[in-house]
Amino acid sequence: MKRALLINAHQRYEGFAEGKLNQTLIDAAKDLLSSLGYEIKTTIVENGYDIAEELEKYKWTDVVFVQTPVYWMSVPYIFKKYIDEVHTAGLGVLCQDDGRTRSDLSKKYGSGGLMHGKKYMISTTWNAPLEAFEDPNQFFEGKGVDGLFMWLHKNYQFFGMKPLPTFSCYDVLKNADVENDLKRFKQLLAQSFKN
Repeated sequence: MKRALLINAHQRYEGFAEGKLNQTLIDAAKDLLSSLGYEIKTTIVENGYDIAEELEKYKWTDVVFVQTPVYWMSVPYIFKKYIDEVHTAGLGVLCQDDGRTRSDLSKKYGSGGLMHGKKYMISTTWNAPLEAFEDPNQFFEGKGVDGLFMWLHKNYQFFGMKPLPTFSCYDVLKNADVENDLKRFKQLLAQSFKN
């Protein structure tokens, strides 16, 4: 049986960001992955976490799924705090070191990961519309979500993990289309996790 760790990185702001969409996506991921034979563990960052327990979840899992809203072009600060605390405590669990050694100069920075064979997936929710990411003349200059979230990709790749395709919901405050977003989400998960 495959194993998946689902992380809900949402941070609530009353009357503005209640977290319903992010929880809906976590619930849909849990249902779909369970139907594909995955054993599931979850972390809801806002509810608190135990660092040692999180590291055990990382050792246990085959794939880490992160569901996060985007606040000011990044993850909520409570999830950045989670990353700083859990990943830093993971020296010797998630990575041995940065991979370099004075005795073998062919070993490059970022090659010390201990999570080889594991995968990760990032799923984001944005107020920005899709065209803001794709059009080089718009705000994100055509860099796309993966370009903006290179830093989070590199966190997981530092541990030796491989990416699954990124998913995003766009324009969620001004022009939400939850029904079609959920349809796209389930299709991508089914394609990405069926093997």
